[in-house]
Amino acid sequence: QVQLVESGGGLVQPGGSLRLSCAASGFTFSIYVMRWYRQAPGKERELVAGIGNVGGSTNYADSMKGRFTISRDNNKNTVYLQMNSLKPEDTAVYYCNAHRAGWNKVYDYWGQGTQVTVSS
Repeated sequence: QVQLVESGGGLVQPGGSLRLSCAASGFTFSIYVMRWYRQAPGKERELVAGIGNVGGSTNYADSMKGRFTISRDNNKNTVYLQMNSLKPEDTAVYYCNAHRAGWNKVYDYWGQGTQVTVSS
């Protein structure tokens, strides 16, 4: 069955770094757009970053540009999110998403999330 398993979250001080990983299985990873979302307490889930399937083009939310880097390894079926210069407002549950728009159907898979807490 389809699985997306995030890891790498934790507690980090402001200015610190974390690297999140999302291991995928049960579907053809290389043809899916991969995205990271996050959801802070009391807020809606928001897009953090996305990466294309073959070409690997990337996009970021404005507040993450220059601090976060998304990458993928299609040989390992894994997508990563390198987060630098973390701020308290980055505290959230981070979710991995796999997305594909077929000709008559949209496929969306989600991981269970990993908690990131930025605090001194």
